[in-house]
Amino acid sequence: MPTPAKSALIDRATEWYGKSVGVIFTDYRGLSVRDMQELRKSLRQAGAEYRVVKNTLFRIAVGDDIAKFPAEFHNGTTATAFIFQEETACAKALTDFKKTHPTFSIKGGFVQGRALSAAEVEAFAKLPGKKELLAQIVGVMAAPISNVVGIMNELLAAPIRLVAAIEEKGGGAPSTATAQAPEPAPVEAAAEAAPEPEQEAQATETEPEATTAEESATESE
Repeated sequence: MPTPAKSALIDRATEWYGKSVGVIFTDYRGLSVRDMQELRKSLRQAGAEYRVVKNTLFRIAVGDDIAKFPAEFHNGTTATAFIFQEETACAKALTDFKKTHPTFSIKGGFVQGRALSAAEVEAFAKLPGKKELLAQIVGVMAAPISNVVGIMNELLAAPIRLVAAIEEKGGGAPSTATAQAPEPAPVEAAAEAAPEPEQEAQATETEPEATTAEESATESE
């Protein structure tokens, strides 16, 4: 019969397990109280509760689900991370802690409906988290929009740069009158050039008459 303290711990472990989306089992041998506090704090920031629950009490807390976990997970010196939010963030927190604490080890875990070995938990920690995935999706969706905005800005900026270039060369932006002034010039030039073909035509027409006079002179001789 569990003592009141053990019954309270079983109830809390049952609550943590019921709320969790996954669990990771660790061996905390060699850690000081300060180390445990540091790890517990980092896991809370990642959305998990890290607790030392005796294996016999843990088995009672999870009930029939204990059959899902390999025996080595809930035997020996064990502390459990009950994950409430991002699995990858919690796995990363444990993996990073392990790098600076050689005596600490990860036994394995149960995430997304399947048991993971220690190596698989560490590999799982390298996956992008939900926030990172959302940022990547937003970036992919925003890329075409930014391209369109860039093109529109370029189209709007091009006339402005053209006017600025004209002002630098001509001392000011061309007015409407100035821009239309040169248009009559081609008309006047065409009017002045028009008589020349007529004169050529007349000269061409007179050439046969001269030829005819020469022929008459020849005939008269």
